[in-house]
Amino acid sequence: MPFIAVVAAGLAGCGSSSKATGVETAPSGGATATTVPTTPKPPPAIAKKPVVNIPKGPAPNSLVTKDLVVGTGATAKAGDTVTVNYVGQLFKNGKEFDSSWSRNQPASFPLTNGGVIAGWVQGIPGMKVGGRRELIIPAKLAYGARGNPPTIPPNSPLVFVVDLLSTSSSS
Repeated sequence: MPFIAVVAAGLAGCGSSSKATGVETAPSGGATATTVPTTPKPPPAIAKKPVVNIPKGPAPNSLVTKDLVVGTGATAKAGDTVTVNYVGQLFKNGKEFDSSWSRNQPASFPLTNGGVIAGWVQGIPGMKVGGRRELIIPAKLAYGARGNPPTIPPNSPLVFVVDLLSTSSSS
């Protein structure tokens, strides 16, 4: 019986051999059922670039999060690697300074300090895949006194709308 297991394992490892008796490779007609897209397709509720609404009044001194669309998938946790679409605007004047939508390419990054700004590390955990969340981030949780020249002036609070496309655990 161990001999059969060894032969079966050997044949399974070959995959492309069609010379073994009784083993024939399936013809390839292109994509297969196991083909996975490299970028997750967003659900309809977050399939289009969002409009960012800058609140009136002074910028908040602490992080403000608001779920615009509640997702139904896996929940992002601190330390996870997430893939998102996003739009970022300056709180002061609403000027868009960055958008994954304009590049037509979602961004992936770990939710860790040093990986992204603190406002994202604190504001994305708890989101569910398929969700859209507004983050109003005070300057101290964004780029602080240094800013991010030339697009983000020093001490600038920011507003992001973030769509969570996927999350994967780092452990």
